[in-house]
Amino acid sequence: MEWTIQQVAHSAGVSSRTLRHYDDIGLLPPSRVGDNGYRYYDAAAVARLQRVLLLRDLGLGLPAIADVLDRQQDEEAALRNHIGLLEAERDRLDQRIRAVRRTLDARRSGRDGSMEMMLEGFNDPYRDEVIARWGERVFQESNDWWHGKSLREQRDWKQDTDRLVAGWIEAWEDGVSPTSDRAQAMAARHVEWLRRIPGTPVAEGDRERSIELVRGLGRLYVEDPNYAATYGGTDGAVFVRDSLDEYVRLSM
Repeated sequence: MEWTIQQVAHSAGVSSRTLRHYDDIGLLPPSRVGDNGYRYYDAAAVARLQRVLLLRDLGLGLPAIADVLDRQQDEEAALRNHIGLLEAERDRLDQRIRAVRRTLDARRSGRDGSMEMMLEGFNDPYRDEVIARWGERVFQESNDWWHGKSLREQRDWKQDTDRLVAGWIEAWEDGVSPTSDRAQAMAARHVEWLRRIPGTPVAEGDRERSIELVRGLGRLYVEDPNYAATYGGTDGAVFVRDSLDEYVRLSM
């Protein structure tokens, strides 16, 4: 099956002049040229045009597009990559839509939402680290769960989280031991907090991976200066880590 240049241009939303230019620079030659001089495009050429238009929409210039296509000799792999780029673009647009809806929700309620809530996801600042430690699915499911909340629900969650952190800091400042009943109650509360986040092993009831997650978080709180500061400094983070380790040993 093949189509004329006019048919392809109409379906793709570009001009015939654009397709002729792509031919002139070697980016998209027609599959054949008829005796009448008309250009014709088969399915493979249309698939290539599809990739050209996607890369153009992503902001690449024509020389860069040509370089990408020349390096992608495996057409099936290129199409899978095409799907991945489209899905990433869809996710980006979905996230922006949710952010605007949260802003609208804040305006309707007569309150201004915080910039953090309106522009960021649940764990966006730690995306690479979350994926490296626990996988893409954990990040995506927890982030989708966060973006699905209304502004009020997000505020409630953040306030609950702030109370959890404050409880940890207060227990540490009071000098209690990580093995004390009070510290273990805080650890149980922390694990329950994790259980409420979709995508985490704790939420899914995966015992082995839950243990790994809880212990890993404890280490992260100590090793990452941003997390350590959240818990009042390195000593406070060490208290949280040791309390979680003890909880895992006794209760998980």
